[in-house]
Amino acid sequence: MDKQEIIEEIKRTAKLNNGKALGEARFKNETGIKRSDWCPCYWLRWGDAVTEAGLSKNQFGMATSNDDAIEKLIGLIRELGHFPIEGEMKRRKKQDAAFLSSDALRNKFGSKKKLAAAVVNYCRVRGGLEDIIELCSVHVGEDVEPSADDTQTEQAGADGFVYLMKSGRYYKIGRTDAVGRRHKEIRTQMPEDVDIIHSITTDDPSGIEAYWHKRFADKRKNGEWFDLTRTDINAFKRRKRYM
Repeated sequence: MDKQEIIEEIKRTAKLNNGKALGEARFKNETGIKRSDWCPCYWLRWGDAVTEAGLSKNQFGMATSNDDAIEKLIGLIRELGHFPIEGEMKRRKKQDAAFLSSDALRNKFGSKKKLAAAVVNYCRVRGGLEDIIELCSVHVGEDVEPSADDTQTEQAGADGFVYLMKSGRYYKIGRTDAVGRRHKEIRTQMPEDVDIIHSITTDDPSGIEAYWHKRFADKRKNGEWFDLTRTDINAFKRRKRYM
């Protein structure tokens, strides 16, 4: 990926975030740009990328806020496909100095159950993170109350999701009733890593899937796999819910 394109995405997403650069995990979630796209070829640290984009380090937030801590944890959860155990958090801390240690996370959020609840609530507020909610909910129990969005979804009869996943240079558009589970299934079938880019909540998964397949028909490569541009991806990601 071109360096200038990444810089422009940093600037664009910062503008939408009241002028503040996104944390690394949230930037990946909102743009589909992974760490491997910029490290080590352009920058060794996310803060260096933010600085080159013209945003000061105090705007980036060197002191880790609750949101930054959760975003980094979400990145690890998505990479692993499950809520991390303490050893996996320690390993990530060695790889990324900005990742909070398991002790620091406990100090901020409390028990593992409370930490998982904080992640679920964060995902519900922002939307489009149903796969993370599914992976964390098993650790939450009764700590998390249903959100207004969940209630509205039940009332509307939502029964599925249309997802966008990436493996290598190609993107898969499909439907499922459990994004996290489908992600695991696809990962076992592919030789390269598979990343969840976005999912749309809908009460008509087959119809919405067909819409996007038809919209990108000229970019279909094989089955449900497509060669999409950044504009195509952003168009898909603008949709959170079809009812």
